[in-house]
Amino acid sequence: MTDHATAFRRLHAGPELLILANGWDAGSCRVIETLGAKAVATSSAAVCWSHGYADGHHLPVELLVATVRDIARAVSIPLSCDCEGGYADDPAAVGETITRIIDAGAVGINIEDNRDPPERLARKIEAGRKAADRAGVALFINARTDVWLKKLVADEAALAEALRRAALYRDAGADGLFAPGVAADGDIRALADEAGLPLNVMAKPGLPDASALQALGARRLSSATGPARAALAALKETVSHYLATGESDALYAAGGDAFDYNTLFT
Repeated sequence: MTDHATAFRRLHAGPELLILANGWDAGSCRVIETLGAKAVATSSAAVCWSHGYADGHHLPVELLVATVRDIARAVSIPLSCDCEGGYADDPAAVGETITRIIDAGAVGINIEDNRDPPERLARKIEAGRKAADRAGVALFINARTDVWLKKLVADEAALAEALRRAALYRDAGADGLFAPGVAADGDIRALADEAGLPLNVMAKPGLPDASALQALGARRLSSATGPARAALAALKETVSHYLATGESDALYAAGGDAFDYNTLFT
């Protein structure tokens, strides 16, 4: 785990942009690994959907920890876990959850402010850092601010508010800043230059491509729910046709070339 934690931290140092595809279970993450990914991360929403829960602190922590453990067993690359807001308001409880996530095999986490006061997330980050220190793992804590995603302030105030929060989170022990929803070149460059933390942005329509993001100073690009939505869309289309027609040829053609997925787990 120490080697994975060190490797994951180095992937944020540049100059190359770390492109992360977010999975939701051991199978999806193992497939992502075979495609050449340098690390893998979970999407909280995708993990929730895979267990039949809505995103937004509804997933039982036991299921999250079990999912992390299954993924860590199946892959040989660094793993980061999206733990939403830590599934509690109390920083001590959040620290206990982060301890369990580390024990399950994660070397990074995302933890978000959502609509809560940023000071609350700062206290959670402090608790997470203490938990990581006790575990002896250089956990990469990626602090997510929802200033853009949740439109927490007016557009013209978003950059200043995000930088204010970044300073709080950095001082609390965060290692990275995740600003989902930011897309303007100027905002990305300013965050990269002024936040004092490696900048993580989220894939979305209209976002600059990887080479442009790298030039702007971003260090990490996350797919978020993109892979899960693509997989579910393919499932809907394929099964809808199968249920309507009972056509075996089309069903199996949709699966692509024959591949023995058992070989990924032996």
